[in-house]
Amino acid sequence: MKRKKVLLSILAGAVVAATASFIVLKLHHWRAASLTIQGAVIRSDSDPRKQLPIAGASVTAEDGTSSVRVESDASGYFKIKLPGVAWLGKTLKLSFHHADYQPLELALRPSIRLAGKELQIAAMTPIPSQSGDGSGGQLKQSVVSNIRIRYTVNSQSEDNIGSAARTFQVVNKGGVACNGQKPCSPHDNWKASTNSLSLDAGPGNEFRNVRASCFAGPCPFTRIDPSGFRNDARNITVAATDWSDTATFLVEAEVFHTAIRSNLRELYPVIYGPALNFTVPPTQEGVSIEAEIDGTPMVFPLGPELYLSWATCTSRVSSKVDNSTIYLCQLKPGYRF
Repeated sequence: MKRKKVLLSILAGAVVAATASFIVLKLHHWRAASLTIQGAVIRSDSDPRKQLPIAGASVTAEDGTSSVRVESDASGYFKIKLPGVAWLGKTLKLSFHHADYQPLELALRPSIRLAGKELQIAAMTPIPSQSGDGSGGQLKQSVVSNIRIRYTVNSQSEDNIGSAARTFQVVNKGGVACNGQKPCSPHDNWKASTNSLSLDAGPGNEFRNVRASCFAGPCPFTRIDPSGFRNDARNITVAATDWSDTATFLVEAEVFHTAIRSNLRELYPVIYGPALNFTVPPTQEGVSIEAEIDGTPMVFPLGPELYLSWATCTSRVSSKVDNSTIYLCQLKPGYRF
């Protein structure tokens, strides 16, 4: 009996050892069809407010057999998808290069947790500015001050520019039997007459709050058709029917003019270290920067190229929030705030 228990223990241990060996072997040979690496490139600084995103940084991933290169976008974001397979235990190298920053390298070891989940933050150290006068002294830096952002926002305006008041008559003789000769009264008893008045508000205008009424004559025996002025429009028509003696009608309305109006807006940017930040709404047009360079007031239109003589600017749209445009401008060598 005792011998049987020992034999069973040996068999159980062998099964456990075989299972463990199988799992280790499988994990060692785990591989993914592809490996996705994503992260952000930022400026290295002890102050988190100055850890600005770096756009246009060259990011290269190498695994010894293949190499993939991408560039960071305006928010510093990058995403690399390595083709083929990625084996556990194999080291990947991430290289970061930018003309204004010192090169940076990161070493990664693929794991199940890393595949498409772990975020890589590359903090690059700025290269010190080498501005000098050739004799070892430092050149005087130009001062950028009194900065304001200016842009326009277009909006639709509706202005009440006047009113209209017109009268018209429906001439008829009361007490005449209809005898089937249209138009007739509502119950086809009496001969009726109709008339209408048409009004034009003019180009770019439309009538609002149109009112039509009978104000003279046998008004209880009249009817106004509102179908021609029920909706706001440039042209309206008021029609009326009268099955008694002649009646007089009054038409009144307000005239509104619709136009696109440009409103000038201004704001002050936020400045941290060598960079300024600001956002503008999605309806903005004509963004420009007003500033003083060494005390001289100047206006710098950004334009589609975002060119400034004293700073390098990038922009991106915050589509996940409110579609506002985010601007980041970093000073060029030879300038300071």
